[in-house]
Amino acid sequence: MYYLVLLLNVCLLISGQILWKFSLRGVTTWNLNAVLKVVFSPYFIGGGILYVLATAVWIFILSKIPFSVAYPLQSMSYIVGMLAAYFLFKEQIEISQWFGVGLIILGAYFIAK
Repeated sequence: MYYLVLLLNVCLLISGQILWKFSLRGVTTWNLNAVLKVVFSPYFIGGGILYVLATAVWIFILSKIPFSVAYPLQSMSYIVGMLAAYFLFKEQIEISQWFGVGLIILGAYFIAK
């Protein structure tokens, strides 16, 4: 059951990152106007709210799962992040990166086992 809560934490974290990435669309140069546009973007604010929720979930997780298990299992967010990069942002993923994802999954398996 607590692993599902950990998965919720990962989903909240990566969703926040995705929203922050969306908030950066159209920014080509950084100046005060660009910063204000990003900071007051609904995507940026939504990402911040998701991070606050993720932190609350993380505190609960830390009270239930050993840190030596919970923290490494958060690496699953790297996998979800790479899938988001591929499917949402149409980024090219090299074969070596997919191999790295496989290693992360294998490591998570051994930690959770």
